[in-house]
Amino acid sequence: MTTCIPAGTGKLHFRVRDFNAQGCRKASWVTFSELSWSRGVSKFLQIQRCNSSQSPINESSKPLRTITSSSLRDDSTKFFDFTVIGSGVAGLRYALEVAKHGSVAVITKAEPHESNTNYAQGGVSAVLCPSDSVESHVQDTIVAGAYLCDEETVRVVCTEGPERIRELIAMGASFDHGEDGNLHLTREGGHSHHRIVHAADMTGKEIERALLEAVIKDPNIFMFQHHFAIDLLTSQDGSETVCLGVDTLNTETLEVIRFISKVTLLASGGAGQIYPTTTNPPVATGDGIAMAHRAQAVVSNMEFVQFHPTALADEGLPVKSTKARGNAFLITEAVRGDGGILYNLDMERFMPLYDERAELATRDVVARSIDDQLKKRNEKYVLLDISHKPRDKILSHFPNIAAECLRGGLDITRQPIPVVPAAHYMCGGVRAGLQGETNVQGLYVAGEVACTGLHGANRLASNSLLEALVFARRAVQPSIDHMKSSSLDFSASNWWSRPVVPMSLERNVINKILTMTRKVRKELQSIMWNYVGIVRSTTRLEAAEQKIHDLEAKWEDYLFRLGWEPTMVGLEACEMRNFFCCAKMVVSSALARHESRGLHYTIDFPHVEESERLPTIIFPCSSVKSTWSSRQLHNQPMC
Repeated sequence: MTTCIPAGTGKLHFRVRDFNAQGCRKASWVTFSELSWSRGVSKFLQIQRCNSSQSPINESSKPLRTITSSSLRDDSTKFFDFTVIGSGVAGLRYALEVAKHGSVAVITKAEPHESNTNYAQGGVSAVLCPSDSVESHVQDTIVAGAYLCDEETVRVVCTEGPERIRELIAMGASFDHGEDGNLHLTREGGHSHHRIVHAADMTGKEIERALLEAVIKDPNIFMFQHHFAIDLLTSQDGSETVCLGVDTLNTETLEVIRFISKVTLLASGGAGQIYPTTTNPPVATGDGIAMAHRAQAVVSNMEFVQFHPTALADEGLPVKSTKARGNAFLITEAVRGDGGILYNLDMERFMPLYDERAELATRDVVARSIDDQLKKRNEKYVLLDISHKPRDKILSHFPNIAAECLRGGLDITRQPIPVVPAAHYMCGGVRAGLQGETNVQGLYVAGEVACTGLHGANRLASNSLLEALVFARRAVQPSIDHMKSSSLDFSASNWWSRPVVPMSLERNVINKILTMTRKVRKELQSIMWNYVGIVRSTTRLEAAEQKIHDLEAKWEDYLFRLGWEPTMVGLEACEMRNFFCCAKMVVSSALARHESRGLHYTIDFPHVEESERLPTIIFPCSSVKSTWSSRQLHNQPMC
């Protein structure tokens, strides 16, 4: 079901629509009492289910033990006070705080540093200059978000941001300073002031370095790399869904490892890989959003996929690489903030034709403008020129970009950079309150996987790392409180049947399944790019919906005919089910929005409509007749 709730405070009007393979169709209205959008998540986003006779909480059981090295030797089940899924800025910052109160497992899909954080170039936005103000940052965020932001959330993040930056510096993160000794602050599109803290053009990498160093030194934090999260483990406590951990697949040993914990933080990043061209690393396959949806968590605003206007267009480089990239190379917003100018291939500047802010317009505006130029002129890329700036400043501000372009035979101090839009950031995600709480008890979210209300219909540049830092910190105290008030029966590890690695299938069968899955993955990415891209239409969205439905049915039928079973797990197959789950939510949410706002632009409803200034809410659908991608593999019966 899809439901829309108005932003800000006031009465909550829910517009309920059927959420299924055919999209949103029926609508009705319900009015709730006055409640803040951000503070009310735990109170009203409860998924009603019939009572279960078996409660996950055993009040008489002993508290969960603190983990020691010896207790980690169990092969298949591990017990922790806190489980963190994801090793980006949100997950690591949270882990460092809760580790002061208990044992922490950090589960990461690949290497610990392989996250969206590590690829973030621009910086972190925060009010650190006397001429700037929190109010100005608030207004810039709301304007960029096309007035769909939750104002209370925006104020909290903008107010608490500066302290989060100071904490990073105290932990050893090194940011650029100006000649006056103060932090060097840059300006990016949509910002009215210079407020971007950065480490050259590798800010995310520096933050990740500082946090990982601290995590490695913490004796209460245990890192589990190459562990793919399969599904959250949930059960019922009366009418409430409770999260008690997660099943994972060790992708190196092919063992299924179960993590039982009192508190789980989902910080697994976004879903950029559902598009063929994305700045996201290969691990960003929407696993967290899909897992949470299957576990009955509420998801919001999935139609708002941010396309970064300027990813490096490899085909425009003088020297072509023989090796395909796993993800597009980002050309940071700061290049335009520093004076970079966009031209078409005839060296005609075009941004002033679209917006009075020109190159400093928000990302949604710039991406649509570039898209329009490319379609009108039938060209593959545009040019971003910073060469008119002093050579030493270009190389000091953008050393990573300069080095990458030079590998392609291009000197950015003398030549313009070929750029093209690429999928970059999910403004939607698992719906969260002001403390990162979800409607699933014991499950918290932070970072790109979450939808906190900060970004609205379009994220303001450099607000993503800021949001991750603020919400990771805000989720700490309620997590500690929940951990201390909860007890688990150690027999809980046996409540769910375990996923099965398909050892029973012959090698040639596995190879056929992998070949088919990779083909289907590319087909789905192509559908999303061609039908659910920067500019949309109802006809094309409906076509995408049907194509995705047919493709998913064909893929599942192929797997099951070859002997694959719903209880089986494998990295690429499980990623594929998450692809389908996220793609369907993006399409259904886009069909539900009958206006153009922020990142969602449709030619059938080209204007902003005040009556549509409502977040899109996706409630979990029934598991009856649902596809494999929509079902938890192993969950306690809901009724």
